[in-house]
Parts: sequence; C-alpha cells; structure tokens
Amino acid sequence: MLIPGGTGGVGEGAVRAYLAAGAQVVVPTRSQERAHQFRDLLGTAANERLHLFEHDYTSFEGAEKLVATMVERLGGVDDVLAPIGGWWYGKRLWEIDETDWQGAFVALATTHMAMLRAALPRLTQQGAYSIVVGESAHSPVPGSGLVSMEQAALAMMHRVVAAELGNAKRVFLLELGPVATRFTETTDPAQVTSAQIGAVAVAASASTQPGRHVRLLNRTQAEDALVSIGAAQ
Repeated sequence: MLIPGGTGGVGEGAVRAYLAAGAQVVVPTRSQERAHQFRDLLGTAANERLHLFEHDYTSFEGAEKLVATMVERLGGVDDVLAPIGGWWYGKRLWEIDETDWQGAFVALATTHMAMLRAALPRLTQQGAYSIVVGESAHSPVPGSGLVSMEQAALAMMHRVVAAELGNAKRVFLLELGPVATRFTETTDPAQVTSAQIGAVAVAASASTQPGRHVRLLNRTQAEDALVSIGAAQ
C-alpha cells in the first residue's frame, strides 16, 4: 500500500486503517525529522509494516523512483491512496501571481499526475488506485479558485483514466467534505472523520467493486459508502 501525503490529516486516518487491516504501508515524507514525528504520533499503531522514508515524489522522475523502489523492496504495488494537496486561500483569480499559480495549481496537479503515471502501470490486477479530492472540485470557493480549479482537474483525470482503463484496473475518486483531523477543532457531529475515510479506502481496496466516484461529504455518506462497498466484497 502506497500513501503519498500520508503524514497529513486525512492521510493519517488512512495509514492507521491500512496498518490495522494488516497491510504493508509505504509513506514517503519530506524529511527524516517528519518521519520520526509521524511515527511518534502514531504510537503503537506504527508497527513493522509501516515504511517511512524521505523521498521527493513531486516530479515525474521522483515518483518513478519512488514506485520503482517500492517494487524492488516489497515486490509490487497492490494499492495507492493519494490524499495529496493542501488548502490555498486569499486572492481572487485576477489577483493571483505566478507563484500562486505554480504552487496551488501546477505543482499539485503535477504531483498527482506523476504519481498516477508511475504507479498505475505497476498496480496489481486486484489493486485499487484512489484519488482524493475535496468538494471544491464541483463547488467553486471564492477566494480559493486555484484549489477549486485544481480539484476539478483531478476529478476529470479520474473520469479520463477510468474511460481509458475500461475494466482493466480499478480507480476510485473519493470526494470529501470538511474533514475532522488532528489539525481541526470541530464539534459538528456530521463532519466526516479521517478514520472514516481510511475505513472506506480499505474497504475499496479489499472489494472487487469496479472503481467509481464515492462522495464522503459527511458521516452519513461515509457510513453508506462502507455498506455499499462492503456489500460488493
């Protein structure tokens, strides 16, 4: 199991869920210090099946090397979950500069594309590739237009790759609403949690269900997704 972006708030829930399910989990990090911090955060959940190492996967070359290393060390790639990205806010589209554009749109879209092209051809037949986006992919957020545009591009990437693959391999799009993570403080009982997202991702990996668009905008949708995906196992 490969989780680029696994040390983030959403990624943490997925890492915990896959480790609990018995998977070998590979999480690339920006630095060894970040790796040590994340292992400490996971506590007893960080067992011998967690593989944390420093690697830059944000370019085509970097992603290719990451996946090749995983194949060499673990024998293959069964599943990928890509909660890659972050939030950007503060400017209307006509106020952005080139640095904003390169960082909030080009860099993130490139990282997703680099990871997909490196991992998908090596994905085992029973595996699943899951792209994670926010609901800004379909609902424009004023002042955060670059994120909305980048997320919409990823949603179309899912549709295109699904059409190109046919039934050859499974690719999911997990669309998230506001997520309760270690970085957020919320008392909203309807807000989806990173743990629920991880549980849905694990269920998708374990199932034989064809890839599809799964909306996880709130806890109820996450619960429904677990039932529908579980029923297909």
